[in-house]
Amino acid sequence: MSDKELELAPAELDVLRALWDLGSATVRQVMHHLHERGRRVAYTTVLTFLTRLEQKGYVRSDKSELAYVYRAKLSRERVSRSRLRSLIEQLYDGAAGPLVLQLVQSERLTPEEIETLQKLIERLDLQNPEAEK
Repeated sequence: MSDKELELAPAELDVLRALWDLGSATVRQVMHHLHERGRRVAYTTVLTFLTRLEQKGYVRSDKSELAYVYRAKLSRERVSRSRLRSLIEQLYDGAAGPLVLQLVQSERLTPEEIETLQKLIERLDLQNPEAEK
């Protein structure tokens, strides 16, 4: 499945996020989760989105019980990577550095996030000794 195939409508992404939060769920459980997050949708609408996501290969269902149980086949990380790549292409002509700089300059990071970022930069420096030349 290529990243071009990972494009999701906002409502589909909401349903997929519900599955990531819940692990596995029935249509009704997904609907209630969406309601708790302020998104009022009908049972049949959730069922339609789950069916579409399954047809696209993003979700699988267990049909062995009376109520189908759905689980995401795509990880949150994979969808995040795909959407970030698309954003980098659209806004920064494929260069990730300006996006990272923009985020660091405009968003508040926790001390833990700063520490993780520093460790990542140090590791990248060790992997790329040519960068200093």
